[in-house]
Amino acid sequence: MKRLTLLAAALFLSSVTPAVAQDVRYDFDKEKDFSKYKTYKWVPIKGADLPDDLTQKALTSAIDSQLATKGLTKTDSDDADLYVGYQTALGQEKEFTSYNTGWGYGPGWGGGWYGGGMASTTTYGSTSTVYVGQLDLSMYDPKTKQLVWRGVASKTLDPKAKPEKKEKNINKAVTKLLKKYPPEVKK
Repeated sequence: MKRLTLLAAALFLSSVTPAVAQDVRYDFDKEKDFSKYKTYKWVPIKGADLPDDLTQKALTSAIDSQLATKGLTKTDSDDADLYVGYQTALGQEKEFTSYNTGWGYGPGWGGGWYGGGMASTTTYGSTSTVYVGQLDLSMYDPKTKQLVWRGVASKTLDPKAKPEKKEKNINKAVTKLLKKYPPEVKK
């Protein structure tokens, strides 16, 4: 019975598609008073990898929306309190999934009825390509020309996702990325 339970669990786990939530990390200059930052300007990051135009539009819209809820106002002026830029990366990983049927005769599985001794198992395996996307958002103080805040969000992507799903994932990632902005400085 124990083997049957383990087999059922193995089959269930091998059939589950990995659902990875966004992994978010951020860092900031602990000496800065973020309450003084009221405006921001978009700036390109030199040599940055950027996605297609539609994804760029969705990203900047989501970031603009979140920064507005944080009390920041977008401007085109060079006198902005913050310069904001982003870059993206797309990577591929190979995932191998295998499971063993565990079926067969032998000790512990019918040994009392059949005498044991004969064992037959089958192992199945498959590989798949997993796409991982990463968003790196950076904020600079133009007066000091220093990085003051940087956040990175990464997530497994579905290349076949519909536009609505992609936009939903972008909004969710940006919301989670900027959840703790402005950072609380412990004194």
